Amino acid sequence: MADVEILIILLVVGGLLALVLTRGRGRGTTAAGQLSDAEAEARRWYDRLGGQVLNLTGSDEPSKQALADAAERYTAAGAQLDQASTAPQYRLVADTALEGLYYVRAARTAMGMDPGPALPDSADRARAGELASARTVDVEGRSVSGSPHPSARNDHYYPGGVVGGRPVPAGWYSEPWWKPMLLGGVGAVGGMMVASALVSGFGAAAIGGDAFAGDAGFDGGGFDGFGGGDLFGGW
Repeated sequence: MADVEILIILLVVGGLLALVLTRGRGRGTTAAGQLSDAEAEARRWYDRLGGQVLNLTGSDEPSKQALADAAERYTAAGAQLDQASTAPQYRLVADTALEGLYYVRAARTAMGMDPGPALPDSADRARAGELASARTVDVEGRSVSGSPHPSARNDHYYPGGVVGGRPVPAGWYSEPWWKPMLLGGVGAVGGMMVASALVSGFGAAAIGGDAFAGDAGFDGGGFDGFGGGDLFGGW
Protein backbone atom coordinates (compact mmCIF):
# COMPACT_ATOMS: atom_id res chain seq x y z
CA MET A 1 0.00 0.00 0.00
CA ALA A 2 2.88 2.35 0.82
CA ASP A 3 4.38 1.74 -2.61
CA VAL A 4 1.13 2.80 -4.27
CA GLU A 5 1.02 6.00 -2.22
CA ILE A 6 4.61 6.81 -3.13
CA LEU A 7 3.84 6.19 -6.80
CA ILE A 8 0.84 8.52 -6.66
CA ILE A 9 2.91 11.24 -4.98
CA LEU A 10 5.62 10.90 -7.63
CA LEU A 11 3.05 11.13 -10.41
CA VAL A 12 1.51 14.28 -8.90
CA VAL A 13 4.90 15.93 -8.42
CA GLY A 14 5.92 14.98 -11.94
CA GLY A 15 2.70 16.44 -13.35
CA LEU A 16 3.21 19.71 -11.50
CA LEU A 17 6.80 20.01 -12.75
CA ALA A 18 5.69 19.36 -16.31
CA LEU A 19 2.98 22.05 -16.00
CA VAL A 20 5.46 24.62 -14.65
CA LEU A 21 7.97 23.89 -17.41
CA THR A 22 5.31 24.07 -20.11
CA ARG A 23 4.05 27.44 -18.88
CA GLY A 24 7.61 28.76 -18.71
CA ARG A 25 8.25 27.74 -22.29
CA GLY A 26 4.95 29.33 -23.32
CA ARG A 27 5.89 32.64 -21.74
CA GLY A 28 9.28 32.53 -23.40
CA THR A 29 7.71 31.82 -26.77
CA THR A 30 5.23 34.69 -26.33
CA ALA A 31 7.98 37.17 -25.37
CA ALA A 32 10.13 36.07 -28.30
CA GLY A 33 7.16 36.43 -30.64
CA GLN A 34 6.39 39.93 -29.42
CA LEU A 35 10.02 40.97 -29.87
CA SER A 36 10.09 39.51 -33.37
CA ASP A 37 6.83 41.25 -34.31
CA ALA A 38 8.05 44.60 -32.94
CA GLU A 39 11.30 44.32 -34.90
CA ALA A 40 9.50 43.39 -38.12
CA GLU A 41 7.11 46.33 -37.71
CA ALA A 42 9.98 48.75 -37.07
CA ARG A 43 11.91 47.56 -40.11
CA ARG A 44 8.80 47.75 -42.28
CA TRP A 45 8.22 51.45 -41.52
CA TYR A 46 11.94 52.22 -41.64
CA ASP A 47 12.32 50.64 -45.08
CA ARG A 48 9.20 52.39 -46.35
CA LEU A 49 10.55 55.75 -45.21
CA GLY A 50 13.90 55.04 -46.80
CA GLY A 51 12.29 54.24 -50.12
CA GLN A 52 10.52 57.60 -50.14
CA VAL A 53 13.45 59.68 -48.92
CA LEU A 54 15.86 58.19 -51.44
CA ASN A 55 13.53 58.53 -54.42
CA LEU A 56 11.87 61.91 -53.93
CA THR A 57 13.29 65.35 -54.73
CA GLY A 58 11.57 68.53 -53.63
CA SER A 59 10.40 70.96 -56.28
CA ASP A 60 9.96 74.04 -54.06
CA GLU A 61 11.05 75.26 -50.64
CA PRO A 62 8.17 73.70 -48.64
CA SER A 63 8.65 70.25 -50.20
CA LYS A 64 12.45 70.46 -49.94
CA GLN A 65 12.22 71.39 -46.25
CA ALA A 66 9.70 68.63 -45.52
CA LEU A 67 11.90 66.05 -47.26
CA ALA A 68 14.94 67.31 -45.32
CA ASP A 69 13.00 66.75 -42.10
CA ALA A 70 11.96 63.30 -43.33
CA ALA A 71 15.61 62.48 -44.04
CA GLU A 72 16.51 63.53 -40.49
CA ARG A 73 13.92 61.11 -39.11
CA TYR A 74 15.27 58.37 -41.38
CA THR A 75 18.77 58.89 -40.03
CA ALA A 76 17.50 58.96 -36.45
CA ALA A 77 15.41 55.81 -36.95
CA GLY A 78 18.44 54.03 -38.43
CA ALA A 79 20.54 54.90 -35.39
CA GLN A 80 17.78 53.72 -33.06
CA LEU A 81 17.41 50.51 -35.04
CA ASP A 82 21.11 49.73 -34.68
CA GLN A 83 20.77 50.01 -30.89
CA ALA A 84 17.37 48.33 -30.46
CA SER A 85 17.14 45.01 -28.64
CA THR A 86 13.77 45.20 -26.85
CA ALA A 87 10.17 45.57 -28.02
CA PRO A 88 9.80 49.13 -26.61
CA GLN A 89 12.98 50.19 -28.42
CA TYR A 90 11.70 48.77 -31.71
CA ARG A 91 8.40 50.60 -31.17
CA LEU A 92 10.39 53.84 -30.78
CA VAL A 93 12.04 53.13 -34.16
CA ALA A 94 8.61 52.65 -35.72
CA ASP A 95 7.35 55.93 -34.20
CA THR A 96 10.35 57.85 -35.55
CA ALA A 97 9.95 56.35 -39.02
CA LEU A 98 6.22 57.09 -39.02
CA GLU A 99 6.88 60.72 -38.15
CA GLY A 100 9.24 60.84 -41.10
CA LEU A 101 6.53 59.45 -43.35
CA TYR A 102 4.20 62.25 -42.25
CA TYR A 103 6.80 64.70 -43.54
CA VAL A 104 6.94 62.73 -46.79
CA ARG A 105 3.16 62.99 -47.16
CA ALA A 106 3.41 66.75 -46.60
CA ALA A 107 6.14 67.05 -49.23
CA ARG A 108 4.15 65.04 -51.76
CA THR A 109 1.07 67.17 -51.10
CA ALA A 110 3.11 70.37 -51.53
CA MET A 111 4.27 69.09 -54.93
CA GLY A 112 0.73 68.26 -56.02
CA MET A 113 1.34 64.51 -55.82
CA ASP A 114 -0.84 61.79 -54.33
CA PRO A 115 0.18 61.72 -50.63
CA GLY A 116 -0.10 57.95 -50.58
CA PRO A 117 -1.94 55.65 -48.18
CA ALA A 118 -3.05 56.94 -44.80
CA LEU A 119 -0.68 56.47 -41.88
CA PRO A 120 -1.48 55.26 -38.36
CA ASP A 121 -2.41 58.17 -36.11
CA SER A 122 -1.08 58.69 -32.61
CA ALA A 123 -2.82 59.87 -29.45
CA ASP A 124 -0.59 62.96 -29.31
CA ARG A 125 -1.36 63.95 -32.90
CA ALA A 126 -5.07 63.48 -32.30
CA ARG A 127 -4.88 65.69 -29.22
CA ALA A 128 -2.91 68.43 -30.97
CA GLY A 129 -5.19 68.58 -34.01
CA GLU A 130 -4.34 70.63 -37.09
CA LEU A 131 -4.59 74.17 -38.36
CA ALA A 132 -7.85 74.88 -40.18
CA SER A 133 -7.12 78.45 -41.31
CA ALA A 134 -4.19 80.81 -41.83
CA ARG A 135 -3.31 83.21 -39.05
CA THR A 136 -0.40 85.36 -37.90
CA VAL A 137 0.60 86.23 -34.36
CA ASP A 138 3.21 88.62 -32.98
CA VAL A 139 5.52 87.41 -30.24
CA GLU A 140 7.86 90.03 -28.77
CA GLY A 141 8.25 91.87 -32.04
CA ARG A 142 8.51 88.76 -34.19
CA SER A 143 5.76 87.68 -36.55
CA VAL A 144 4.94 83.97 -36.73
CA SER A 145 2.36 82.61 -39.12
CA GLY A 146 0.75 79.24 -39.69
CA SER A 147 -1.52 77.72 -42.30
CA PRO A 148 -2.99 74.38 -43.32
CA HIS A 149 -1.36 74.91 -46.73
CA PRO A 150 2.29 75.44 -47.72
CA SER A 151 3.51 78.72 -49.18
CA ALA A 152 6.72 80.64 -49.74
CA ARG A 153 6.31 82.07 -46.23
CA ASN A 154 4.90 79.03 -44.46
CA ASP A 155 7.42 76.44 -45.58
CA HIS A 156 8.09 74.52 -42.33
CA TYR A 157 5.77 71.57 -41.74
CA TYR A 158 4.99 69.86 -38.46
CA PRO A 159 2.83 66.69 -38.37
CA GLY A 160 1.26 67.56 -35.03
CA GLY A 161 1.99 66.28 -31.57
CA VAL A 162 2.66 67.20 -27.97
CA VAL A 163 6.03 68.85 -27.34
CA GLY A 164 7.12 69.67 -23.83
CA GLY A 165 3.60 68.93 -22.61
CA ARG A 166 2.08 71.42 -25.07
CA PRO A 167 0.13 70.62 -28.24
CA VAL A 168 1.64 71.66 -31.55
CA PRO A 169 -1.07 71.51 -34.25
CA ALA A 170 -0.20 69.97 -37.60
CA GLY A 171 0.34 72.56 -40.29
CA TRP A 172 2.77 74.74 -42.19
CA TYR A 173 4.58 77.47 -40.27
CA SER A 174 6.85 80.39 -41.08
CA GLU A 175 9.54 78.96 -38.81
CA PRO A 176 10.15 75.74 -36.86
CA TRP A 177 9.35 77.39 -33.53
CA TRP A 178 8.74 74.03 -31.79
CA LYS A 179 12.34 72.80 -32.16
CA PRO A 180 13.68 74.66 -29.09
CA MET A 181 10.93 72.96 -27.08
CA LEU A 182 12.26 69.58 -28.19
CA LEU A 183 15.72 70.49 -26.85
CA GLY A 184 14.48 71.91 -23.56
CA GLY A 185 16.45 74.32 -21.40
CA VAL A 186 16.43 78.09 -21.78
CA GLY A 187 15.73 77.91 -25.51
CA ALA A 188 12.39 76.23 -24.86
CA VAL A 189 10.92 79.45 -23.47
CA GLY A 190 10.74 81.02 -26.93
CA GLY A 191 8.82 78.04 -28.26
CA MET A 192 6.45 78.16 -25.31
CA MET A 193 5.74 81.81 -25.97
CA VAL A 194 4.90 81.11 -29.61
CA ALA A 195 2.74 78.12 -28.63
CA SER A 196 0.80 80.26 -26.17
CA ALA A 197 0.36 83.08 -28.68
CA LEU A 198 -0.80 80.69 -31.38
CA VAL A 199 -3.42 79.13 -29.15
CA SER A 200 -4.70 82.49 -27.94
CA GLY A 201 -4.47 84.19 -31.33
CA PHE A 202 -5.75 81.39 -33.55
CA GLY A 203 -8.60 80.30 -31.33
CA ALA A 204 -10.67 77.11 -31.32
CA ALA A 205 -11.99 77.71 -34.84
CA ALA A 206 -8.47 77.63 -36.27
CA ILE A 207 -7.10 74.71 -34.25
CA GLY A 208 -8.88 71.40 -33.90
CA GLY A 209 -7.98 68.52 -31.62
CA ASP A 210 -8.88 67.02 -28.28
CA ALA A 211 -6.47 69.24 -26.34
CA PHE A 212 -8.24 72.33 -27.63
CA ALA A 213 -11.71 70.94 -27.02
CA GLY A 214 -11.47 70.81 -23.25
CA ASP A 215 -9.56 67.53 -22.90
CA ALA A 216 -9.38 66.95 -19.17
CA GLY A 217 -6.01 65.23 -19.54
CA PHE A 218 -4.28 68.33 -20.89
CA ASP A 219 -2.73 70.83 -18.51
CA GLY A 220 -3.52 74.10 -20.21
CA GLY A 221 -2.29 76.09 -17.25
CA GLY A 222 1.27 75.54 -18.46
CA PHE A 223 0.81 78.35 -20.96
CA ASP A 224 0.37 81.03 -18.31
CA GLY A 225 3.17 83.52 -18.04
CA PHE A 226 4.52 83.16 -21.58
CA GLY A 227 2.95 86.20 -23.18
CA GLY A 228 -0.11 84.60 -24.73
CA GLY A 229 -2.52 84.44 -21.86
CA ASP A 230 -4.41 81.46 -20.55
CA LEU A 231 -4.93 78.53 -22.92
CA PHE A 232 -8.63 79.19 -23.07
CA GLY A 233 -8.47 82.97 -22.86
CA GLY A 234 -10.68 84.77 -25.37
CA TRP A 235 -12.36 81.66 -26.76
